Amino acid sequence: MAEKTTAEKLATIQQGYTLEGPTIELGVALIDGELHKDAPVRLPLSMMNRHGLVAGATGTGKTVTLHMMAEQLSTAGVPVFLADIKGDLSGLATAATGSEKLKARTDSLGQDWSGKTFPVEFLALGGDGNGIPVRATITSFGPILLSRVMELNATQESSLQLIFHFADQKNLELIDLKDLRAVIQYLTSDEGKDELAQLGGLSKATAGVILRELVNLEAQGMGPFFGEPEFDTAELLRTAPDGRGVVTCLELPTLQTKPMLFSTFLMWLLADLFEDLPEAGDLDKPKLVFFLDEAHLLFNGASKAFLDAITTTVRLIRSKGVGIFFVTQTPKDVPSEVLGQLANRIQHALRAFTPEDAKALKATVSTFPVSDYDLEEVLTSAGIGEAVITVMNEKGAPTPVALTRLRAPESVMGPSTDELVKSTVAGSSLLSKYGTAVDNVSAFEKLAGQAAAPTGDAAPPLPAPPLPSPSLPSEPRQQRNDGGGAVGEVVGALGGALGGGLKSMVRSFGTQLGRELLRGVFGTSSRRRR
Repeated sequence: MAEKTTAEKLATIQQGYTLEGPTIELGVALIDGELHKDAPVRLPLSMMNRHGLVAGATGTGKTVTLHMMAEQLSTAGVPVFLADIKGDLSGLATAATGSEKLKARTDSLGQDWSGKTFPVEFLALGGDGNGIPVRATITSFGPILLSRVMELNATQESSLQLIFHFADQKNLELIDLKDLRAVIQYLTSDEGKDELAQLGGLSKATAGVILRELVNLEAQGMGPFFGEPEFDTAELLRTAPDGRGVVTCLELPTLQTKPMLFSTFLMWLLADLFEDLPEAGDLDKPKLVFFLDEAHLLFNGASKAFLDAITTTVRLIRSKGVGIFFVTQTPKDVPSEVLGQLANRIQHALRAFTPEDAKALKATVSTFPVSDYDLEEVLTSAGIGEAVITVMNEKGAPTPVALTRLRAPESVMGPSTDELVKSTVAGSSLLSKYGTAVDNVSAFEKLAGQAAAPTGDAAPPLPAPPLPSPSLPSEPRQQRNDGGGAVGEVVGALGGALGGGLKSMVRSFGTQLGRELLRGVFGTSSRRRR
C-alpha cells in the first residue's frame, strides 16, 4: 500500500476533528514535521464523560495539559476537580503574563491568547495545608476503603466489615478514629465478649490486629482527616456567579507520607458522588470532570475486590454525568479493565532507556488505533508540550491519531502566591461550613456512658443505648438508586469485595440486607443521607 502524501494525511485529520458541538481545543496537528494551523485537534465536550487518560514521562507536560483543559472546562461552565500534587495548579487563580516566546508559540497555533484568572476553591486533606479542611466520617469512608488505608488483608477486611455492621445495628456512630477504637475495645473486652462471639467470623486476635493498625493511623497523623463536619461532595459541582465552572484544587503538601490515604480519599469522593447523583443520560456537557493525578498510587498493591469496585465506579459514573481522567506515566499503570473504558487518550512522550521502558513503549503503541504515524518513533521524540491524541467523536467513534502541539494555558503555569491562596480561602463560603472541627456525641461517648455536650449545630446528646444482640433492621433504608440495572450491577460487583463472614451473612439475610449493609460502591455511607 502506497504511503499517503502529507496532503492526504492532513485531510484525514481535518475531517476526523470536524465536530459540530462545543469542544475543548487541545492544539493543532504536526504532520511530517510541520505544524498545520488549519488542522485543529479537539475533544467534544459531550464526550468528556467517556473518561480519558493523560500519560507521559516526567517533565513532558502532563500537568500543563490538564491545566489547559481545566481552564476551558471552567469557561464552558463545567466544574473541575484537580488533585494538586506539586502545588502548580494553584496558578489557575492568577492571570499569566505574556512574553515574546509565549506569543510566538500561540501565534503558531492560531491561539487567541490573553491572561486570565479562573474561579478556584482550595481544599486541604484534613486541614493539612492552606485550603478548606476536608474530612470524612469513619462511617462514610466505609470498611473497604478504610481497609485499603490500613493495608489489611482479606480476612481482616472481612472482620472490619463485621465491626461496621455491629456499630450500624447498635446505633453507635463511627465519626472519628476514637469511635472505631472504642467499638473494637468494647468487643474485645470482658463486657463485650458475648457480642463478639455472636458476630461470627470475627476472632479476638483479628480484632486486636485491626486495633493496632488503627493506633498506627493515629500515630501517622491521619486522625484530623476523619471527623465532622463531613465534606459534602455536592460542593464540587458549583459554578461561579458568572456561569464559569468552579475549579476545586485539593492541596497535597505531604503526599509522600500519606500516598495510600490520598488515593483512597479520591475514590471516596467518586463513590460519594456516584451515590448522590441521579442518572443523567447523554448530556451536552458533563456535570463534573475529575482529574485523578498520580493514578498509579490508586492501583499499587490494590486487592482484586478494590480493583473490581474501581472498575464498576468508572463504568457506571459516566451515566451520572461525571468524567474521570487518569493522569500517570504509562498506560501500564492502569489495569486493563479500567484502561478499556478510557475513550480519550492524550499521550505525551515516553522514554526508552531500558528494556522495561521499551516494553512499556510497545504496549502503549498497541493501545492506539492504526495511524499514519510511526508511533514508536513519535512517542520517543515528541517535544515538551506535544502529545499523541485520539478521542471519541460525537458519534462515538475514535478520531484519527494526531501528533499535536498543545495550546498554552492563560493562567500562571506554577503556584499562586501563598497570600492569594490564603485570601481566597478566607473569602470562601465553605470556610464557615468546614473550617472548624466539631466533636458530637458518637460511639466513643455512648460506650463510655458519657453525655458530653456536643459542639456546633449538633443535636442534644442521646443517652447511652443498651447493646442487645445483633438483629435485622425492621425495614431497609431507602436506596438512593432504586430502580435500574446499574444498582444491581454495583451490588453484584461488590460481591467480590465482601469477606467470607459478611458474604455468608448477606446470603442468609437476602438481597435487601446486602444493599443495606453496603449502601455504596465501596461500602460507603454518608450521615447526610441517613
